[in-house]
Amino acid sequence: MISFERVTKTYGDGRTAVDGLSFSVQKGEFFVLIGPSGCGKTTVLKMINRLIENSGGQIRIGGRPIGEYKLSELRWNIGYVLQQIALFPHMTIAENIAIVPELKRAPREETAKTVDRLLHMVGLDPNVYRDKRPSELSGGQQQRVGVVRALAADPDILLMDEPFSALDPVTREKLQNDLLELQRSIHKTIVFVTHDMREALKLGDRICVMNEGKIVQLGRPADILNHPANDFVREFLGGELQAAQPRVPALTAGDLAEPITPDNRLASEGAVTIGAETETGELLWHFAAQERLLVRRGDAVVGVLERDKTLKRIAREFEEGGVAK
Repeated sequence: MISFERVTKTYGDGRTAVDGLSFSVQKGEFFVLIGPSGCGKTTVLKMINRLIENSGGQIRIGGRPIGEYKLSELRWNIGYVLQQIALFPHMTIAENIAIVPELKRAPREETAKTVDRLLHMVGLDPNVYRDKRPSELSGGQQQRVGVVRALAADPDILLMDEPFSALDPVTREKLQNDLLELQRSIHKTIVFVTHDMREALKLGDRICVMNEGKIVQLGRPADILNHPANDFVREFLGGELQAAQPRVPALTAGDLAEPITPDNRLASEGAVTIGAETETGELLWHFAAQERLLVRRGDAVVGVLERDKTLKRIAREFEEGGVAK
């Protein structure tokens, strides 16, 4: 859907903001750009809709170089959501959302239906919010309107530049959940800039970690979590990664083992034996290759673990936050 081919951006003072970037974003993908301030992630976002022109390389949308599109055609097919929501204060919510459809000369009745449908989509009752002014809405409600305004012309691509970073944590989490739910129904191609790793892990199908205008690591959230590419990724993301990782219950193989019976001992003949103090994380690695494990305390086998039963017990711990009994 979107491809960068050795793209650079160099300013007149000689500063290079983006240095030979190559990557692709697939149709319908939620693609997250993350990195420290000044790493070039917002520049990358703005080059997609030509708010900033690239200095070298090629950017394509749908296989076509973006320079071949008329600027109006390009931007009408790309929704843009900013941290600063920038709703027009003198307009009603309905008028704010209808701006681009009206510029495209969509029929007024059709536009009114679109406004109501989009407000419903983000949990704002049109009968309540359609005629309000932006100043009458909370920050979270305004940001919802900013998102649906960007969707009003039904663009294929949605660019989002740290849209939730100015909101309080509770509102931010609610809007993240709303955006995920919305994406399940609209299937847009989303390029999302953030500096928050928790947000990136929660939202992204893939995450692109940037530093000094270059890609440091690009992969799925599990790749970033479990296999940081280098010291920069570990140091920059370490604390947030640790906080973002699901809590593994503090259980051992001995806590989880089922008593030995004639039936399960027979079924477990030849099974790998592990120590009773083996912790959950290591236990999961064993289950990647084994269906059953015997648990040893000292020289004696004291129990057996069956993969399906044990994984279900561990899963309950994530949900309940306690220790399995």
